[in-house]
Amino acid sequence: MADVVWGTVKPHFSDEEIVDLTLLVSAIDSWNRFAISFRKMPA
Repeated sequence: MADVVWGTVKPHFSDEEIVDLTLLVSAIDSWNRFAISFRKMPA
C-alpha cells in the first residue's frame, strides 16, 4: 500500500512537502483525538 501511495504522491510534491503534509495530518489527527476524548463540542 505505501508504495502505491508514494508513487501517486511523489510526482506532485517534493520530499520536503511530503514531510510537511505528513506532519500536518498527524497534528490534525492528534487534535481530533484530544477533542473526542475530552468530549469537546464545536463552538
